[in-house]
Amino acid sequence: MEISGDGAGNRVARLAGGRDQVGRARRLVSAALGRGHPRHDDCVLLTSEIATNAVVHSRSGHGGTFTLTVSCLPDRVRIGVRDDGSAGPPCAGHPLPNASSQGGRGMPLLDLLSDRWGLVREGGRNEVWFEIWFDGGRRPAALRRRWMSTRIRLVAG
Repeated sequence: MEISGDGAGNRVARLAGGRDQVGRARRLVSAALGRGHPRHDDCVLLTSEIATNAVVHSRSGHGGTFTLTVSCLPDRVRIGVRDDGSAGPPCAGHPLPNASSQGGRGMPLLDLLSDRWGLVREGGRNEVWFEIWFDGGRRPAALRRRWMSTRIRLVAG
């Protein structure tokens, strides 16, 4: 594991692509934010989800690595996970979870708890990122895009 700064005040960690490293990613985010951060638990949970996706659904989980970046900005936190790539873009073609599913809730959680998130696919590699604004900057729930309804339109359309 390598942990460094990037000159812009971001914490950057390069982690092995094993499932055991997801816990390390959570601890790194927790340490970077501090337990007193108003959105600490949301950031740690969502980091766990996107790091797990990198390990399970990309080449990172087959002997590769993933990179975690934590940016603490004045009005928000931005966290990203960049993996070693996959045959297709993440988030595509994954069925919605049902009550008995063991997984599949990561992207709906990302949509529900983050204020903004996205995917950058470049050179076959994927970076999934999210932003969580401090409580004063949160948008009303009615203005949020709902991943699940978007996903249903994609599946049906």
